[in-house]
Amino acid sequence: MRIKILLFLLTTFYVSNAQKNQGIIGESNWFDGWTNFRPKSTEYDQATRILVGDIKENMTLTKNNVYLIMGTVHVANKAVLTIEPGTVIRGDFNTTGTLAIVKGSKIMAVGTDTNPIIFTSNKPVSERKPGDWGGVILMGDAPINRFGGVSASFYEPNPLYNLFGGLNENSDSGILKYVRIEFAGKKIDSKISLNGLTLAALGSKTKIEYVQISFSSDDSVEVIGGNIDFSNIISYRATDDDFDYSMGVQSTMNNSIAIRNPYASDNTRSRCFEIDSYDKIENYDPTKKKTYIKLNNVTMTNDEENTMGLVKEAISLKPDSYIEVNKCLVAGFSSFIALDDKCLERDNFKKNKIYNSTIDSCAELFTDEALVKALNVNDWFMQTDKLLNITKVGINSLFINNNVKHKPDFRLK
Repeated sequence: MRIKILLFLLTTFYVSNAQKNQGIIGESNWFDGWTNFRPKSTEYDQATRILVGDIKENMTLTKNNVYLIMGTVHVANKAVLTIEPGTVIRGDFNTTGTLAIVKGSKIMAVGTDTNPIIFTSNKPVSERKPGDWGGVILMGDAPINRFGGVSASFYEPNPLYNLFGGLNENSDSGILKYVRIEFAGKKIDSKISLNGLTLAALGSKTKIEYVQISFSSDDSVEVIGGNIDFSNIISYRATDDDFDYSMGVQSTMNNSIAIRNPYASDNTRSRCFEIDSYDKIENYDPTKKKTYIKLNNVTMTNDEENTMGLVKEAISLKPDSYIEVNKCLVAGFSSFIALDDKCLERDNFKKNKIYNSTIDSCAELFTDEALVKALNVNDWFMQTDKLLNITKVGINSLFINNNVKHKPDFRLK
């Protein structure tokens, strides 16, 4: 009896400690110092300088000024835009202020954990909301899986500045580090909205880490083709998807989090991750790479225990797209992964890798797009040894502190 009790305790200890290595991790809370979950009430200084038109020579934005982006400001002609730590850049509503780094140019926006770089709304405290300005766009020359290998951004009508794609998997479009992007994603027309951060055909030497995107009216981050990795990314209360991948992206995301709200989403099936390989199959070149996304230590959660709102699945997986999920934590969704009809075929689904993760308080593991349980996939998956923990702990008990109003810490207890 003593031996059995000891084995039980050792097993419980092992499982508990294994789970602590799932979702976002760190010896300390890496949210501290640079994040802001209440930007609606943050006082920012008024703009002292206006950014308008094209930047065709190297330029540095300093923290001694507050900048207002009016219209689309292009960084072009192989210019490098450098932004000092602590600099605040505000986006104009009336002109849809947007910063676009054109193919061949770079942005070097390197803040610190005590002095982040901030892109935010130009509206006063009482009036800020998602979609107050355009967003930040980076375009590069890494591969995409369209015929011809090049595409034009539908966010940008100017043919001098809207092309992305190429053959350079290792290209360098710069660095975003310790950066916040708030209240972006303004609609251009009834069908097209900008995102908080749009990354089109970026190569592996581009560095995106410690970036928080909050209150975007569309996606927090849209990744279109390329070969780009991320770490320590926070998406908070996006209206549409937190992370949207397409056109053959090859990407790894490490130690990052998507925090949704049941009533801050739109009615077009918002989710943490939307993963597909093409917008239209007739544009897809099947000789090129399909979208493949690796998620390591990623947390997907709601900020309320409420499954009655507009948040449904955590991940939407489309045809010819594949995912690897390792040491992740998914909590509080109707479905872990909603699968397109083609993805529901067992032979196709087997190409995905899902292991060493915890699924908490989700009604189903795998469903079709109507959120009906995918029996074929569920039955096969549950017979495999993937070390997938299915729990019902609830978000209020999972995390060290999931109260975003006071020093949130979304590491597991």
